[in-house]
Amino acid sequence: MAFGSKIQNTVLAVSLCISGNLMADDDRYIIQVDSGNRAAAIAQAKSAGGQVHLKSDEFIAVTFKGKKLEDVQGLLKNNRAVRKIEIDQRRYPLAIYNDDAGDPNSEQITPYSIYQSQANQLTLQPGQKVCVIDSGIAGDTGETGGRNEDFNWAAITGDSDSGTNDWFRDGGPHGTHVAGTVGAQDNGVGVVGMAPGVPMHIIKVFNDSGWGYSSDLAYAAGKCGAAGANIITMSLGGGGANSTEENAFNDFVANGGLVLAAAGNDGNNVRSYPAGYKSVMMIGANDNNNQIASFSQFPSNTQTVGRGKNRYEETHDGYGVEVTAGGVGVLSTYPAGSATLSNLSVGNTALTSSAFENSGNAAGQTFFMGLGETVDAGANGKVCVIDRGNISFQDKVLNCENSGGIGAIIINNEPGMLFGTLGAPNNTTIPAVATALEDRTAILGATTASLSVGASDYGFMDGTSMATPAVAGVAALVWSNHPNCSGEEIRNALKQTAEDQGTPGRDDYFGYGIAKAKNASDYLAGQTCGTTPGSNLPPTASFSVNCNQWQCSFDAANSSDSDGSIVTYSWQFGDGSSATGISTNHTYSANGNYSVTLTVTDNEGATGSQTQAVFVSDGTGSDLILSGSRSGNGREITINWSGAATANVDIYVNGSFNNTTPNDGSATYRVNRNSSYTFKVCEEGSTQSCSNEVTL
Repeated sequence: MAFGSKIQNTVLAVSLCISGNLMADDDRYIIQVDSGNRAAAIAQAKSAGGQVHLKSDEFIAVTFKGKKLEDVQGLLKNNRAVRKIEIDQRRYPLAIYNDDAGDPNSEQITPYSIYQSQANQLTLQPGQKVCVIDSGIAGDTGETGGRNEDFNWAAITGDSDSGTNDWFRDGGPHGTHVAGTVGAQDNGVGVVGMAPGVPMHIIKVFNDSGWGYSSDLAYAAGKCGAAGANIITMSLGGGGANSTEENAFNDFVANGGLVLAAAGNDGNNVRSYPAGYKSVMMIGANDNNNQIASFSQFPSNTQTVGRGKNRYEETHDGYGVEVTAGGVGVLSTYPAGSATLSNLSVGNTALTSSAFENSGNAAGQTFFMGLGETVDAGANGKVCVIDRGNISFQDKVLNCENSGGIGAIIINNEPGMLFGTLGAPNNTTIPAVATALEDRTAILGATTASLSVGASDYGFMDGTSMATPAVAGVAALVWSNHPNCSGEEIRNALKQTAEDQGTPGRDDYFGYGIAKAKNASDYLAGQTCGTTPGSNLPPTASFSVNCNQWQCSFDAANSSDSDGSIVTYSWQFGDGSSATGISTNHTYSANGNYSVTLTVTDNEGATGSQTQAVFVSDGTGSDLILSGSRSGNGREITINWSGAATANVDIYVNGSFNNTTPNDGSATYRVNRNSSYTFKVCEEGSTQSCSNEVTL
């Protein structure tokens, strides 16, 4: 028996010494015990000054104020009931929804709010147009950058104004970010919007000073209606109601539309307008943990109305927040080259990060600097890993740089992603990124890291300005699947099916909760929507084609309009030529693949289009047919061919032989995004049996 006790005590001594001289965050420790002797362990822990919190059959959790791990081990080392003592580690709630990890400049990233709002569970159908009243969109070179290609530009229209200039030139990144949240394309690169590729109408209302008037908004509402939009989204606001502005939105809603506006970003209970009008759906912001954003305004849904003896208190959903959506750290489109974006990998794992100001790249071994409060020679030539706290971000990065560090990773000290700046003046030069607390274990467990910070067409923003277009996109997505509903019926469905958060039931912060697209669609499937007052469904374009060598005939007789009539037919033949009419003929001048588009317009101005690839040949040359496309933000070209008879084919680029590849019908090349390339495919060894040329 004594021998057995000696063995047990020896094993215990080994286990107590493994952890060394450590103190728990809360002076709280887990003591593993023999279930039959738990009472003895509890009694000794209490007599040693411990406060017992949990009592399980196999362990107890005890706080020893001011005691390090080795102190607690010493207090209990002679208790035979104790098997092991260890730190009771803090565990934080993980983010419920996260952005996909990766680089939007070369691959498509799905923002967390897409998953959170169930937008990935529905498919957009035709019939919607969202009017974005904001600072314009990056369709050409503007105030902060160039054209962003992540939009369905063929489906985007707008109105220019002498006071705000061209709608297709950004007046700052805000409007482009908002539009991307609504409807960035699902095209394999960049980001994807809530309603990918949805038609949009852009109205630029902010002047060079960055603001507009309520009259501008009233005027814009009329323009939205005239353009055929059924949804208006406004990520803007200000103090004081205005009857002209209110009446404009009342009219839009009375005609079957839906209007949404941001609650505001001051984190108080002040009502902002136009969100505060009853006809406008007020949208608040939440984060990826389903928590309300600290900045999201929360006015009451009750206010005093009327004058004199006719004054009374009225409660109405429209006076307060109705639903929320993701509005913290939202990734979306920017004018090209105007955003700063980071990429981070630790080991072989890509992690989400946010960028500080310094551009550059760094890759190498990691070195943990703790809080980074002092210079440490161990960081020389390495990527510094630093916890947030005690000193400024700039001082942490500066200490890393002065230690010879080549880059810095700063980890948040509270759940969620860290967004910050180095401040001005900035005395640092090395690239630095910030990460979420939830990724700390993965970062500290890795021995290598690679990070980059540089210009991008995509970036992050916070605000109810980001949540509002998210709900607008959700509304378009839901409405497209239930086209007989009115805007008010869509609005009600979003409230009825929102995921309740905060105080149970409706509250001033979340309203009815977080908007859920699939929930709303399922709800409407069991309802009977009335005919939308003043609605107009877009026409459907459809055409057939018949070619004899280079001469082709086109017929659009199968096009239709369910609630009106088609008044114009417009053709683009893919070679720079165009025509009008329900049927037409066109003669091409060379063999090749041509992208032909038919656009039809109905009697109320709505449009629909169809595009087909048409191949023409005069019967000479090879049966080889070549087509191609660019992706990855222009950095990747894929060519596709058919009709080759040999086992391999020769590929020519810009007139010169490039390589021989198996005749499997496809090849992909990494290219310079700013250059064009002309491809031709020939049967192996031949310069005569070749395809048409394709320039991309």
